[in-house]
Amino acid sequence: MAQEIELKFLVDEAGVDALRQHLSTLKAEHTDAGKLLNIYYETEDNWLRRHDMGLRIRGVGDRYEMTLKVAGRTVGGLHQRPEYNIDLDEPKLALEKLPAEVWPNGEMPEGLAEQVQPLFSTDFLREKWVVSHGKSQIEIALDLGEVKAGDYQEPICELELELLSGETADVLALAQQLNQTGLVRQGSLSKAARGYHLAQGNEERPIKPAEIMQIAPKSTIEQGLEAALEKALAHWQYHEELWVRGNKKAKEEVLAAIGQIRHTLMLFGGVVPRKASAALRDLLTQAEEVLGGDISAHDAAFNVAVTQAKLAFTEWLVTRGWQPFLDAKAQAKISDSFKRFADTHLSRQAAELRTTFAYPLGDSYADQLPRLTRDITCVQLLAGYYNRAQADAWLANWLGLRHAILTRQHIEIEHFRNEALAVEPFWLHSGKR
Repeated sequence: MAQEIELKFLVDEAGVDALRQHLSTLKAEHTDAGKLLNIYYETEDNWLRRHDMGLRIRGVGDRYEMTLKVAGRTVGGLHQRPEYNIDLDEPKLALEKLPAEVWPNGEMPEGLAEQVQPLFSTDFLREKWVVSHGKSQIEIALDLGEVKAGDYQEPICELELELLSGETADVLALAQQLNQTGLVRQGSLSKAARGYHLAQGNEERPIKPAEIMQIAPKSTIEQGLEAALEKALAHWQYHEELWVRGNKKAKEEVLAAIGQIRHTLMLFGGVVPRKASAALRDLLTQAEEVLGGDISAHDAAFNVAVTQAKLAFTEWLVTRGWQPFLDAKAQAKISDSFKRFADTHLSRQAAELRTTFAYPLGDSYADQLPRLTRDITCVQLLAGYYNRAQADAWLANWLGLRHAILTRQHIEIEHFRNEALAVEPFWLHSGKR
């Protein structure tokens, strides 16, 4: 088993030659472009996908390799996944050569080998540069080609930074340098993810409003912080991709995602000091200024201020950039129960909402939109331990109030304000149970 650590970028198609010229200035071991053909496999009922596995055969010249990737972690396009690689004499699956540990129950499911079939393929040219950066050896791969599934296809124009040896921090540092070219942006959708989407009919990806964050039982406050930040980053990248693909409404969700980051930092401000995120918040402000203007999706996605903010946020999250700012007392606090933290802060957010909207505000409702949005976001981050239906019902009226204010529906505003104030809390220690 190997641990794959790589950072994926999407490349501006108009800037491929300029990027190649830039890469050629690096002190690197260069390999000319060579053709790679990858065939991805799946069962009819998506057994592999449902178990967060990816299975492929890669052909390079007359060499073949079978790879199985299993569950890992993806943050902002930085993929950290265990993978198993098996050399093959011919392009035919040999699942029996994989170790038993890869399978959920310690053995290959009966009949799986007969059920897997080719689902989609990626066909591209890969040009490589291997560089020394910091304490690490890093492979930079420029991939140009297409992913195909049935009648559907999409271009591949990507740059991947893969850690061959050394430290993840060096990959991120090199990425910051390449980011300054203005020719790349982080991409969270792998070739496989795009292939699966094409194979399923290539339906238009929908806008996804923020929802209640689900979190593992017995999580610590730090794990809750990480989950909230990962959620916001995923929201940002998903909707940036939609915006670039032509959905103009997705821009609002990109800005909302940056707001989610700010609200998360505020929510955890009693644990993580503001100085820990000062530089990051400055970069987010610069990105918001760019995105708030009249700018095309393409120009926004490749704008250096925007890409730098996103990459810096990815690095801050992956390296736990808040840790150096925590003293012993803060370390103990951040290791405490997220459940207790959630109970306390749900009551605080609800109290703020009740106080703010206790009485009709006339023409001043719009002035309270930032506060209302922040409180709704915080409740969504805190409510995951409770009954989802009850939590959604409680939030529905506050979301309705927000929509009514945005659309200036004065009668609806008062309806949702009254309903929101009347609904019983769904969490413990609320003061009403």
